Amino acid sequence: MRLFARLLAMLAAAMLAAQPVAAQSILRDAETEAFLDEISAPLIEAAGLQPDNVDIILINDPSINAFVAGGQAVYIHSGLIDAADTAEEVQGVIAHELGHITGGHILRYGEGMASATKITVLSLLAGLGAALVGAGDAAMGIMMAGQQAAMGKFLSFSRTQESSADFAGAEYLSNAGISGQGSLDFFGKLLNQEYRYGYSQSDEAGFYRTHPLSGDRISALRGVYEKDPAWQRPANARNQANFERVKAKLIGYISKPSATLRDYPETDQTIPALYARAYAYHQNARVDLALETADKLLAKDPDDPYFLELKGQVLLESGRPRESLEPLRRATDLTNSEPLIASLFGHALIATEDKSNYEEAERVLRAAVGRDRRNPFAWYQLGVVYAARGDTARARLASAEQQVMNGEYGLAIRSAQAAESGLDHGSPDWIRSQDIGMQARALLERQCEMQRKRNCAPG
Repeated sequence: MRLFARLLAMLAAAMLAAQPVAAQSILRDAETEAFLDEISAPLIEAAGLQPDNVDIILINDPSINAFVAGGQAVYIHSGLIDAADTAEEVQGVIAHELGHITGGHILRYGEGMASATKITVLSLLAGLGAALVGAGDAAMGIMMAGQQAAMGKFLSFSRTQESSADFAGAEYLSNAGISGQGSLDFFGKLLNQEYRYGYSQSDEAGFYRTHPLSGDRISALRGVYEKDPAWQRPANARNQANFERVKAKLIGYISKPSATLRDYPETDQTIPALYARAYAYHQNARVDLALETADKLLAKDPDDPYFLELKGQVLLESGRPRESLEPLRRATDLTNSEPLIASLFGHALIATEDKSNYEEAERVLRAAVGRDRRNPFAWYQLGVVYAARGDTARARLASAEQQVMNGEYGLAIRSAQAAESGLDHGSPDWIRSQDIGMQARALLERQCEMQRKRNCAPG
């Protein structure tokens, strides 16, 4: 039974991707999201999809991985960004994951499991028959062989899907006019990692893998990429410069400050290095150094909204909200009220505890959620504004928006009901409160069903 248990375990591991937010945290940053959107847009179009309908989501996880989990969303681990050296390597990964989306591979996992389960059930029945006539050793052999075949069937199915996504990704890179060199370079990193951890590259070892051997993938794709007209095309300099910025920013935000300051020493005065050190200093509560570094970045480009956002963030989170208003207001204006930056500005306005700022805060935050409703932080801040002016119904509605996104479905239902009772019947907000209540009930019922909690009831 161990082989069948392993098969089930592998399937469970594959299906963990269906609930990425439950186990991992999403990292949101305006500059990083703009970068990922920019480098993925030509690939999404090449795949026959609409860029506005595809989300590229960054997950706080140090492992080198990316996945899709149904729908049109690609999840990228922060460890993958850290491991990559070029924007083209990240594009190669995105192209591969788009291959999974267009191939409907998540939906088809059930096919592979059904086929494997059929083999297992038949082998168990045959083994039982042998056992009943006294052939115990033969029964065990039949069942073990059947479970081995079942595992092989499922893993072969998974490897076929991965190979299909590899070649689909190569097609999308080609159609977008992007060299496949970055894709091969990244597969080379995976191969080196496998060697470092002692993973065998033998055919026998390949039988137990969900993905084809990295060396085989490189060999298969090299022949495709080297014949492509885009193979010798130079890398996009703008994409590479932006990649180096967001990578350094991510490292400064996530890594231990000592490691960041080691990798980006004071002698390095490039924009990525300044970015990384500014966040490292901020993590260490070395406010003067963080602000000094932010000012060095602004000296290079006074109108860079992300440099302004950095300075405003350091000031705000260091207990100086009034001083943070000017750089955050400018960053908001320069980005046409980019939702994440506008949310931070709205928070700063509220943090001044000056009621005269609340009207502007409401305007800024409403614009933010109007462009990005999936922003629980902005909804929370908007609720603070409503509560401060005594608009309890809309404060509860804002709470319901926040709670449903945070998975607090019971609280969301109660908040939506309270909001509905205090809002004008038939108004847009009244209708929205009903929608949130129904959404929260549906999600709670699905959660209860998945957890098989018999005594769980919504509301």
